[in-house]
Amino acid sequence: MANPIVLLASLAALQQPQVTAFTDVTVIPMDRERAVPGQTVIVREGRIAQIGPASRVRVPEGATRIDGTGKFLMPGLAEMHAHIPGPQNAAFQERVLFMYLAGGVTTIRGMLGQPNHLQLREQTAAGTIWSPTIYTSGPSLNGNSAPSPDVARRMVEEQRQAGYDLLKIHPGLSRAAFDTMAATANRVGITFSGHVPAGVGLARALEARYSTIDHIDGYVEWLAGPNSGLAPGFFGLGMMAAVDQSRIPEIVRRTREAGVWIVPTQTLFETMAGTESVEQMRLYPGMEYMPQQTVQQWVQAVTNNRAQGPGPDVLASFLELRRRLIRELHAGGVGLLLGSDAPQWMNPPGFSVHRELGSYVRSGLTPYQALETGTRNVARHFRAENEFGTVAEGRRADLILLDANPLENIDNTMRIAGVMVRGRWLSRADIEQRLATYRG
Repeated sequence: MANPIVLLASLAALQQPQVTAFTDVTVIPMDRERAVPGQTVIVREGRIAQIGPASRVRVPEGATRIDGTGKFLMPGLAEMHAHIPGPQNAAFQERVLFMYLAGGVTTIRGMLGQPNHLQLREQTAAGTIWSPTIYTSGPSLNGNSAPSPDVARRMVEEQRQAGYDLLKIHPGLSRAAFDTMAATANRVGITFSGHVPAGVGLARALEARYSTIDHIDGYVEWLAGPNSGLAPGFFGLGMMAAVDQSRIPEIVRRTREAGVWIVPTQTLFETMAGTESVEQMRLYPGMEYMPQQTVQQWVQAVTNNRAQGPGPDVLASFLELRRRLIRELHAGGVGLLLGSDAPQWMNPPGFSVHRELGSYVRSGLTPYQALETGTRNVARHFRAENEFGTVAEGRRADLILLDANPLENIDNTMRIAGVMVRGRWLSRADIEQRLATYRG
């Protein structure tokens, strides 16, 4: 039975006119790097029905008109390392899902799933809640949940039968349990993504053909080599002294040949290893809409992690190595997917993806290349290029209306005038009105 809080108490807002027209707008289709001015985009029953010059496209009688003069229309973004709260706090679950939308995130891949998330996925598809389209993993396979090959096999079979979209791999999984998991997943037809357990290692992870490796996990350890004698620490931070960067081209090639995608979650590492103070981080956009108890927990986690870490020179070299990996993986033909690991450690849902995009540009990608990671690349990854990821006739109407061109400055993705999800429109005023209820 649907939770009445998650259903939002504003179902009337979901009953919108069947036809919407964005008039005289500049379209950023994301099929290639271009901006097409003076367009009218007609949305009908949740799909993009027509795109063409404003002088030629007739707006249907009774359609809701959205003036796009001076504005830019692009595909909605995806958060490919998202977390959805559990049903024990339905109000927080509803808040998180709406915050994703507020930031222009119209697709999420939940990376720590549970049965309630399958229900949310169906409610979203039916249009009864305000939420991004949901892909979800099941509960994670890790050293505690899958301590043996037999348990790993059973978990894979049960999650496939339950209808989860993918498996989530966490640290601690033994090599034997991993090998059984991978073989069973291939047999029943479900992909697996996430961390690279220490007992598995990056070489085996690539050989097993993860769907995605998240956090660029395992790469620093691989570059340091198996005989460094150093403890890995936080995602390889403890092994920086042994890293051999001349090996980067080889691991880029091996990643590309394996067909494995990478979800960097770079903002997570810039938070934990960067130089910004926690006072500055408290001012990140979206932090004001998170429960204060959660924010304080994040502050404590960052403070503790930094206190236990190495000196600033090591931290700086760690972050620069990660930026080089992002740059060279992309240049080497490895697919990158936008993901920030929200809500987590100063990453409020829907808002942190914009800082993540900025981190890719600072790593050497162009704004267009960064935007691809959250739009067209995601559709390619899910083999759904005819469904979403570009602004084209027939695509699902997941759209962001911006006040400035993101191809000129990636920070312009934050200048949101409104968001459309599956054809339902949220104006800036609508978004701010609901967000205001989360303050304090």
